[in-house]
Amino acid sequence: MWDYSDKVKDHFFNPKNAGAVVDANAIGEVGSISCGDALRLTLKVNDDTEVIEDAGFQTFGCGSAIASSSVLTEIIKGLTLDEALKVTNQDIASELDGLPPEKMHCSVMGREALQAAVANYRGEEWKDDHEEGALICKCFAIDAVMIEEMVWANKLRTVEDVTNFTKAGGGCAACHEDIEAILEKVLKERGETFDPLAAPVEKVEVVAEKKPLTNLQRIKKIEEVLNSFRPQLMADGGDVELVEVVDKTAYVNLTGACNGCQMSAMTIAGIQQRLMEVMGEFIKVVPASQMPKLVTIGEATHA
Repeated sequence: MWDYSDKVKDHFFNPKNAGAVVDANAIGEVGSISCGDALRLTLKVNDDTEVIEDAGFQTFGCGSAIASSSVLTEIIKGLTLDEALKVTNQDIASELDGLPPEKMHCSVMGREALQAAVANYRGEEWKDDHEEGALICKCFAIDAVMIEEMVWANKLRTVEDVTNFTKAGGGCAACHEDIEAILEKVLKERGETFDPLAAPVEKVEVVAEKKPLTNLQRIKKIEEVLNSFRPQLMADGGDVELVEVVDKTAYVNLTGACNGCQMSAMTIAGIQQRLMEVMGEFIKVVPASQMPKLVTIGEATHA
């Protein structure tokens, strides 16, 4: 699986500035829960100096998204808005000692949330800086201008690079030909030749195919991961329990102080991310309250 730096792990397991800033006067929201990642960045800006006095984040997404959001808030506190706008997605990744290529889009999301928050403070309408471009990836609503910007800024060379940085092409793959056309155009402007067989920006380790887990093995691993989370949750007066496992969906209950906590979605996302890393397969973690009712044979029905 992905190789995360110690800084990424630290910001994931011990996020800084999590939650909304009280009396925030700048708010930036990007992403979509339906697409898998969403970030809400809140800032407290000094009206006289435009210095960012406080920053907080609420992220729905993977561990890299949480870590990127956390480190972004640490970077920008104490900067003026103009100084903060100079922070790039590469700055965010560098501060984390790097991100796996497949997770670079998380740093891009942080940069865009910052731009949106600054625009909100200044009474401007933020349009992603790429809303006017032709829609290329319908799965993730990514347009041509954003792809071009990422190719230029990060020296991308392949469709795989573009997917890693923007998610474009990571769904049905119907847009790969259009992405190749953009790459060919930008690389020509850079004085380079587009090679569809070129290696991506960073070499990605190929993981040998593993035998699928049995359901019993899956349940045991889920319990092991939940046990690793319990000390942190119990320290805050909460806990987590496994209710049911159906195929590759684990239904859990957050109890005590964790039940109804504003960070509960982040906790569940963190559990899901850890499970995928440990198990080497996709698994979904869902609150038990969303578990469909199982109807047994012979159960009486009433109108």
